[in-house]
Amino acid sequence: MKFFVCLCASRSLLKARSSMHAVRSFTFGSFVLLALAALSGQAVAASNVAVGLCAAPGTHYLTIQTAVTAVELLSAPRTVRVCPGTYTEQVSITSALTLEGTAAGTTDAAVVATPPGGLVTNGSDIYGNPVAAQIFVQGATGVTVSHMTVDGSNDQLVDCSIDPMGIYYQNSSGSINNNAVRNVLMPSGLQGCQGGLAINVESDSGTPAITISNNSVRNYDKNGITASGPGTGGGPVVTVSGNTVIGIGATGVTAQNGIQIGFGATGTVSSNYVVDDIYTGPIYGSSGILIYASNGVTVSGNTVESTQLGIVPATDPNYGTADSTIIRSNHIGGTQNFDAIDLCSDNNTAEMNTIYGSAQSGVHVDDECPPSTGSGNTVTSNTINEACAGILLGSGTGNTTSPNTFANVTNTTMAGDVCSPVDGVPANTHDASSEKHSSLRPSPSRMMKR
Repeated sequence: MKFFVCLCASRSLLKARSSMHAVRSFTFGSFVLLALAALSGQAVAASNVAVGLCAAPGTHYLTIQTAVTAVELLSAPRTVRVCPGTYTEQVSITSALTLEGTAAGTTDAAVVATPPGGLVTNGSDIYGNPVAAQIFVQGATGVTVSHMTVDGSNDQLVDCSIDPMGIYYQNSSGSINNNAVRNVLMPSGLQGCQGGLAINVESDSGTPAITISNNSVRNYDKNGITASGPGTGGGPVVTVSGNTVIGIGATGVTAQNGIQIGFGATGTVSSNYVVDDIYTGPIYGSSGILIYASNGVTVSGNTVESTQLGIVPATDPNYGTADSTIIRSNHIGGTQNFDAIDLCSDNNTAEMNTIYGSAQSGVHVDDECPPSTGSGNTVTSNTINEACAGILLGSGTGNTTSPNTFANVTNTTMAGDVCSPVDGVPANTHDASSEKHSSLRPSPSRMMKR
């Protein structure tokens, strides 16, 4: 059997058809329709009704969660189709299914919004921190969330003890595609908690494969898209492609990262557009794409603009190296304070990237992330236009740093780890001239309970 669940929104249509079919009366403008169809596509129960904007036979449910719970009792394949409307709930998924929004007429926005009483804790992350996820996929194989809007506005959290998340996959595989995830923010006054993850995938059990593609992610607190392992080995294998990730811009409150792959997670990051991740406070830094304590990640074909650091593989002394990262054919512009590409690990390749308007360097071969020494890196065939240093050499050994193409750089290459930002390149209020470039702040900022 194949099962479909539709969430439909039209109380007026329901009333109009009540003379023809026996239906339940709903007090809400949105409801769910569970339609059962045979593998041939034929309806199996003529007594089921088609109501509202999802015209199909089926049983009606008031909420997404009720529909998910019902369909999880049935045999796969399972599909939950959500018609346009606003659904103020938190959804938990524990079995293989597809949750997808669907258009009806000229409307095409199925929105999961914060419940009237605010978000509540519905689990813990793999590090033991309480989370309040709007769509929480836990311990399931082959779950797809598609064409949904997730809006975290007005979450009503009162302290830093709970981390709000938009879409959260834990020890699960599947696909997150064509969604819009927005406003996953801690309340005003709490944004320094370093919480608020728009899309987050984590695994401390095996290496589940997850594709995160073609999503719109904006107005998040800490990170736009995050993939994390436990920091002790293993983690999800992700394909992150075609997403648009927009931070909140210059802020002294939270050190944002557009996309972060870390703590043992692996995979590819390609063809994304990442912009506006800039921290103006001291000590820490924001990045467009951060590879943190994860080896062998490929970052290619992305556009990263107006960030404090552009693309950064960074080793952590406690949780592991970020070696053998391939950074290829990216377009990186308007990097404020620091470097377009900061290689703060070993044996990386940065090639065929186009870099313009970088405050300190186009590429920094960085020795400031022990135990890595900034050695064994290959930096070739990059085009760098306007920077204090085209390539900042650090003190590592065995690096290849030519040929590259330079224009309007104060120094084509320069020894050391600091180059004072050039005039005319944005540097906001952060003192970049004396700070270590390795002071990045990933999520979680602490691998323990807050």
